[in-house]
Amino acid sequence: MTGTRETTFDAAARAAESDAADPLARFRDAFAEHADVVSYLDGNSLGRPLTATGPRLAAFVEQKWGGRLIRGWDEEWMDAPTRVGDRIGTVALGAAPGQTVVADSTSVLLYKLIRFALDARPGRNTIVADVENFPTDRFVIEGIAAERGATIRWIRPDRTLGVTVEQVRDAVDADTAVVVVSEIAFKSGFIADIAGIAQVTHEAGALLLSDVCHSVGSIDVQLDATGVDLAVGCTYKYLNGGPGSPAFAYVAHRLQGEAAQPIQGWMGAADPFGMVEHYEPSSSIRQMLSGTPPILAMQPMLGMLDLIDEAGIAGVRAKSERLTAYVLDYADAVLAPLGVTVIGPRDAAVRGSHVTLEHPDFRRITGELWERGVIPDFRPPSGLRIGLSPLSTSFDEVRVGLDAVRELLG
Repeated sequence: MTGTRETTFDAAARAAESDAADPLARFRDAFAEHADVVSYLDGNSLGRPLTATGPRLAAFVEQKWGGRLIRGWDEEWMDAPTRVGDRIGTVALGAAPGQTVVADSTSVLLYKLIRFALDARPGRNTIVADVENFPTDRFVIEGIAAERGATIRWIRPDRTLGVTVEQVRDAVDADTAVVVVSEIAFKSGFIADIAGIAQVTHEAGALLLSDVCHSVGSIDVQLDATGVDLAVGCTYKYLNGGPGSPAFAYVAHRLQGEAAQPIQGWMGAADPFGMVEHYEPSSSIRQMLSGTPPILAMQPMLGMLDLIDEAGIAGVRAKSERLTAYVLDYADAVLAPLGVTVIGPRDAAVRGSHVTLEHPDFRRITGELWERGVIPDFRPPSGLRIGLSPLSTSFDEVRVGLDAVRELLG
């Protein structure tokens, strides 16, 4: 970066101008703040709570749980997994009703969906995945492969980007049952070409499972339009469901009933209250359920879904692009002279809502940043992820955090 760029970049003025022009600025008032936090840069790991979350939970405990008691199951709770699933599908997944259900953790649902995919493609024994995917995905795949005697074919993508269509085309063959890809790479923030990957996967006769944990609520996910077969995602990042909030599973209508998921429980049965002797799975998306659904834990995300619906996912995505562009410009002008490099895409079209910066001292200064109330996310060996949740994050908040990084490195 030239000396001219470094001297002309006014971080504070740029942040102030961006906040003043932000059409989504009013949504920041919906989120709880704390005096100990001056810059929250980890919204891609755990979203802030809404100010309405506490009262919503209190009202649920007092009125729905305390007042209705067991009657709540007949009145609304039995349908909650599919009702909330449909809401997520409509607002944030581009998924028609009847394909999304809120159930277990991401890990459990990954297990169910991959096992489902293997059984839906009998005679095929290979799982295609990439070595840069999140550990949960890789660990679950390894466990299933050992359990089923399946083969894993590992893609090794550029760590600064992610899995490409060409790499998937080279990896799939007549023995491939399922391809597992994260729509947004958790390290680099690279947005995969899911439509293209779905096409080459289907040409090989296999199924595509898309992990949308880092994309749901931050970009315009289009599961139906892109031809995704199966998907899994969490709700504690950009859906602000809170620590440990439940995950969701998507199974395209065309696949429902082709196979069975492996954890048979009464909630996924065709007639849960029939108390029949043998298990028969539901023919609907409810087949992905097993045990009692986490009704209480579903409540916090409902408010965030309303906000995303009001703001519009296109507006959320547009602000995400502006926020990450600000980080890149700041990094180039201010942090690059201090030895910081950007690991991830520059092109906004393939850049998710987080930017990963690298420096040998980032492990050391992360603790100091936290003590100052600046909270980014460190990823070994030397990555600092700047995770930006568009509805809750201001440009000046980002500027304050990056200024602290500059001070500690300087």
